[in-house]
Amino acid sequence: MTEELFRADAYLKQCEATVVFAGPEGIALDRTVFYPTGGGQPGDSGTLTLADGRAIRISDTRKGEANGGSGILHIPENPEAAGTLSPGLSPGDTVTAAIDWERRHRHMRMHTALHLMCASVAGDVTGGQVGAERSRLDFDLPEVTFTKEELAEKLNALIAADHPVTARWITDAELAAQPDLVRTLSVKPPMGAGPGANKVRLISVGEDAVDLQPCGGTHVARTGEIGPLTVAKIENKGRQNRRITIAFAE
Repeated sequence: MTEELFRADAYLKQCEATVVFAGPEGIALDRTVFYPTGGGQPGDSGTLTLADGRAIRISDTRKGEANGGSGILHIPENPEAAGTLSPGLSPGDTVTAAIDWERRHRHMRMHTALHLMCASVAGDVTGGQVGAERSRLDFDLPEVTFTKEELAEKLNALIAADHPVTARWITDAELAAQPDLVRTLSVKPPMGAGPGANKVRLISVGEDAVDLQPCGGTHVARTGEIGPLTVAKIENKGRQNRRITIAFAE
């Protein structure tokens, strides 16, 4: 298994790591700061730099299996770069793994903003997608009783309050005993992880838990870091499915 450094510190931009596997499936490291696609959040992009200065551009990061084990695969822009002949990347090599920080930070801001939307809209989440420019959530909601402007005002008030965003681990059994914590109907909570495994990470927004739910994504440390938002669209996607899209106001 790959040591997931981003779980403990989403602000880590790079790390030293050892190559475990390099092949057509991608490049696996013993540890990484790269977030793999999951929970509606895209995988990170960035570079793996070899000791001699050569760099492999990484276009995506995914969870997968390689060389008989499961972990995180870094997908190169040029698949041939993962081979053992060119540029000579082999198990045991040391690399510097560095993410595209600006892109990741926008994902962190957006992902945290979607937690604020969960706190502002009464309805279970049926789908969602984090983006660097726009993000969305789909809600199981019979009707919309608010305007785009009213929702934007509510979201921006929560952002301006600069609530702390913290994480803690509970056991899978504790989550099972508190089903109300799960807001997403389409995505299973990231259970079976954490220190000692069989745990799930809870993200709490605000000291009084403005929002509290299991989540494996990356988030900012305080809501003020998100910046002003606009509500771009509220769409009817079915009898009780309402899609709400937000965007940065900048």
